[in-house]
Amino acid sequence: MPTLRIGTCSWKYPSWKGIIYSEKAEQNYLQEYSHHYNTVEIDQWFWSLITQNKILLPKEDDVKSYVDSVPDDFKFTVKIPNSISLTHFYNIDRTRLLKPNPHFLSVELFNKFLELLEPMSKKIGVLMFQFEYLNKQKMSGLEEFLNKFGSFVDKLDKRYTYGIELRNPNYLKQSFFEFLEQKNLAMVFLQGYFMPHIWNTFSEFKSHINSTAVIRLHGPDRAGMEEKTNNIWNKIVEPKDEEINKVAEMIYSLTQKDVDLYLNINNHYEGSAPLTIEKLKQQLKF
Repeated sequence: MPTLRIGTCSWKYPSWKGIIYSEKAEQNYLQEYSHHYNTVEIDQWFWSLITQNKILLPKEDDVKSYVDSVPDDFKFTVKIPNSISLTHFYNIDRTRLLKPNPHFLSVELFNKFLELLEPMSKKIGVLMFQFEYLNKQKMSGLEEFLNKFGSFVDKLDKRYTYGIELRNPNYLKQSFFEFLEQKNLAMVFLQGYFMPHIWNTFSEFKSHINSTAVIRLHGPDRAGMEEKTNNIWNKIVEPKDEEINKVAEMIYSLTQKDVDLYLNINNHYEGSAPLTIEKLKQQLKF
């Protein structure tokens, strides 16, 4: 039987008090969160690339705390550190030449990351590689990307499920989805960030999605949403009812195909991830 898990992107939001948290939630937000949902996305470890000689990786105490805070059947989806997924260092000054990231697709660094995650290994649903928009200065095209990532992923620990999130709409081609199928990788569908609507992509390539998938609901305007909400995430400020109807159809179609599905919803999508989840559950008749 396929598994559908619905949760949020991160969890420590005091403004969720009264929605899913009690007044005592600050003692352990994740523990109380896990009474409501059976999955959550960890994105804090993504921001790891500080300088060429300084990389931040998960703290052992944090990993243990997260594992101890949730029940046995809970699953995390984890964003891989950007020290591994970035081809080049972030370039704030556009007049300067790009500086290659020497850790890009480093098997050694990735294995070090996995060692730190070992205590939560049984609670990891999908390890997600998020790639930024790759212009021609960073990657010549889809073929080069698939060759490099294919060589890398072949060397990884086969106990885990890996997923790919792209920010290049022009990479969403038949060869990419055939690659996912061949390598048994999960497609991470991103709604937002200038990507095409996920149900259009799914409709075109759904025959290649057969085992695991992740849907991440983000909005198109993170800064604009933060301005509207003042970072208080307790109400819907930008309803997306038509999109949610389409997402519900997509979920139904995927579960009919026996695909294990993770749905990660961000506050920036409508203004309050828990309230979006309630709307979606109504559509799914939960």
